[in-house]
Amino acid sequence: MIGLWDTTGNEVVKALAAERRSAGGVASGMALTLIVVVDEKRVREAEAAATIAAAAHPCRLLVVVRADVERERNRLDAEIVVGGRLGPCEAVVTRMYGRLALHAESVVMPLLVPDVPVVTWWHGEPAAEIATDFLGVVADRRITDTAQAADPIEALRQRARDYAPGDTDLAWTRITPWRTLVAGAFDTTDARVTEARVVAPPTDPTAALMCGWLGSRLGITPRWEPSDASPRMREVQLSCANGEVLSLTREDSLATFRRTGQDDRQLPLVRRPLGDELAEELRRLDADQVYAEALGAVAGISGLDERPAQRVHVWKDPATAKRAEAGVTAHAGTSATP
Repeated sequence: MIGLWDTTGNEVVKALAAERRSAGGVASGMALTLIVVVDEKRVREAEAAATIAAAAHPCRLLVVVRADVERERNRLDAEIVVGGRLGPCEAVVTRMYGRLALHAESVVMPLLVPDVPVVTWWHGEPAAEIATDFLGVVADRRITDTAQAADPIEALRQRARDYAPGDTDLAWTRITPWRTLVAGAFDTTDARVTEARVVAPPTDPTAALMCGWLGSRLGITPRWEPSDASPRMREVQLSCANGEVLSLTREDSLATFRRTGQDDRQLPLVRRPLGDELAEELRRLDADQVYAEALGAVAGISGLDERPAQRVHVWKDPATAKRAEAGVTAHAGTSATP
């Protein structure tokens, strides 16, 4: 590992090139560039997940930690790891302080691997508008996690309002095993589904997306039955026109599949590590139309996949907004003075 403290972007580029030459074959064959936007307290967690994903998708990992944007003096610290503790990838962990944190692209852009896709992952509460972050605008794929928002269901609706082809969310990734098992139940029947019921906590974004997926695929309005008995989605039940009822109920890491007239079956349904969820999203680098339709069904917005894929950067300076807010407060205080 190479540590550079109070350095410059140019020095980081030079140090990475030198470390790549030293590593030799370990640093070849990059499939993509993965940009991770994360807070300092969750860096190790993000690194652990990216290490698992990099084992399946060799990449250049660029971790961006922004801090103290109001600091008067700009500072850039960086760690460079090639083929070390973060697995078979090239990794640059950058910590940006002061106004530099608002222009992270000035450091990140020269570090992108040429001619390969760029994926940006926000490991934390998703931004309200991705276009205000240039690291999202430059990416071919953008991964958020609405489960980390204060209000996950409203965050999903915001993701729909702000959607552009190439966006996805880890709440969607987490229902892949559910969707696989539910879809597999129809390999032996073509019965039409007339009703659907989802049992889950009232703030579970995976349940919302499951309802959206069932609604967009089957042309029905699923019923969400709130339940606090489990912290995660517990059951999906489908009623068919021929009288059959199919249900999938999770208990810990197993699911019980029930079907009218058949014996119950036990199926694996485990909660995967964050790194496995990330690796799944890195398998596809095109727009996910099925996710767009499910998300649109959640928010009641159609045609999400028909929007332009290219985002246009919208500059947003939090310091300006804060000064404006302070000015309004001061004006109100002056007006209230007798």
